Amino acid sequence: MAVTNKLSRREKIKFSIRKKISGTEARPRLTVFRSNSEIYAQIIDDVAKKTILSVSSLKSKGNKTEKAKAVGAAVAEKAKAANISNVVFDRNGFLYHGRIKALAEAARENGLQF
Repeated sequence: MAVTNKLSRREKIKFSIRKKISGTEARPRLTVFRSNSEIYAQIIDDVAKKTILSVSSLKSKGNKTEKAKAVGAAVAEKAKAANISNVVFDRNGFLYHGRIKALAEAARENGLQF
């Protein structure tokens, strides 16, 4: 019962966020998903309905926060290679703390602006 309420709460938050933000070619959307053990990030152009790049922590070592920092740095480096410097951050219904915050700060430190 509690899991269903938690997931439905996150879905409501996610949809309210997605009503307000959208990725374009000039400023794509950086969306984050975290599972219990891993974290994933994608840069998406919503106008063209295309995923530009994606990074995951599946091959990273360390604790969960270190994995999130590694993914943030990796997504920033791949974005630089794809000539992307500005993005819209989509926390995907997750609270902005812990691993989500670590990923965002690592991406900012490596040159991604949002």
